[in-house]
Amino acid sequence: MSDDDRSPEDEFQELLKKLFGAGGAGIDPEQIERLTGMQIDPAMLQQLMHQMQGAFASGDGGIPWENAERQALHIANQDGLSVTAGQRTDLDQAFVLANMWLSGVTAISELAQPARALTRGDWVSQTMPVWQELAEPVASSITDALMSALGEQTPEEMRGIVEGAGRVMRGIGGSLFAGQLGQVIGRLSREVVSGGDVGIPLLPAGEAAILPQNFADFGRGLEVPDDQLALYLGTRELAHARLFRHAKWLRLHLISQVTEYARGVEVDTAGLEDLAGRFNPENPDELRELLESGALLPQRSEAQTQALARLENLLATVEGWVDVVTADATSRLPDAERIGEAVRRRRAVGGPAEQALGALVGLELRPRRLREAAAMWRAVTDAVGMEARDALWDYSDLMPTAADIDDPSALVARLQARARGEEAPRDEMDDALERLLAGEDFGSGGEADAPDTGGEGGTGDADGSPEGPEGPRPV
Repeated sequence: MSDDDRSPEDEFQELLKKLFGAGGAGIDPEQIERLTGMQIDPAMLQQLMHQMQGAFASGDGGIPWENAERQALHIANQDGLSVTAGQRTDLDQAFVLANMWLSGVTAISELAQPARALTRGDWVSQTMPVWQELAEPVASSITDALMSALGEQTPEEMRGIVEGAGRVMRGIGGSLFAGQLGQVIGRLSREVVSGGDVGIPLLPAGEAAILPQNFADFGRGLEVPDDQLALYLGTRELAHARLFRHAKWLRLHLISQVTEYARGVEVDTAGLEDLAGRFNPENPDELRELLESGALLPQRSEAQTQALARLENLLATVEGWVDVVTADATSRLPDAERIGEAVRRRRAVGGPAEQALGALVGLELRPRRLREAAAMWRAVTDAVGMEARDALWDYSDLMPTAADIDDPSALVARLQARARGEEAPRDEMDDALERLLAGEDFGSGGEADAPDTGGEGGTGDADGSPEGPEGPRPV
């Protein structure tokens, strides 16, 4: 069949083969021009094709997370710095002393393995699985929306062909998102000081680490001796890791709340449709800039706002406990309070890379009620001691609630009554549960009955039959 006899569909299929196969370097720009009517610079086109071929070499049409890790490692290792033997020795000594101090202020046991000093590249490699888990729902939403928007902007006569290339179109959005995520995580690796620095357990359970390459940047301007800084940060990191190792349910609980929030993220399809309608191949960075700016993620819905509030309360509860335990353990350090305040301010504001992460996935991991949660844990510690306080982490249903952060007095009263061997003060939940177990709230048909108030309308007979003054009540 001659070139003149080929249909546009045949040309498009051949174009895709060349674009995403080994022959991409030899694509004739005039072929695309015949299909699109656009004037395309050949050099620009060849460069774009080369990038896209590499992005989709896997051929599965999914999100190339390996590209994200490769990009992050490139940024993390730019300076070529490594952890020196002296830095490892200093941190090892700090971790040993921090462990001794912690054991005197918390009933939660030590880690099974020693804490480590990590390079930035090590941090990227070991935390990438968690970043992928957290970002995947948002990445999928963006790629789905991109595919839909591009499909709607395609001329009717080409619609079927483009739908057949859906895997490729989905891969374009996934590749761009993965590249942006890699850049953000790479920059974040140059800011974080420890494994628990962003609040969520990024390292495997029971592991603690500090990044000496970023240690000096954190202490700059504090005018605090390095040994005190290492002891404080080492103590905080160990406390964070101890907690997540002890409360085995907590890691899944926290990450589930993050992913629940992420799955509810909706993409601004109007913005994508506008971009698709005026997309200029000579400016392929426009979509990338939209991703990083967060412009594709609209204002939160009511459900999103509620999910974020639950997540922020959980983060505050975790970090409030860490804050109190660390303060007690480092009370011997002259500058402990100054370092602690610097850590709290840093968590409240975050660095540039952490802010970019928030724009990309629509989520900022801020413990906005950290000070209130720390005050609650301090009140509990003063009232019942560290063992009763730390026992609250044994099961998820024992953990303090948002109401306890607002006013810890009821929680303290319950714990004090339990310590005396007395029955804890009753609340509305206790009363409702007792009625439920007694069968007062549910009739034989499984539907809820009104509680026995003794008022007008009658009550049940002594044997429990639903009799009133007017005769039997319908059940």
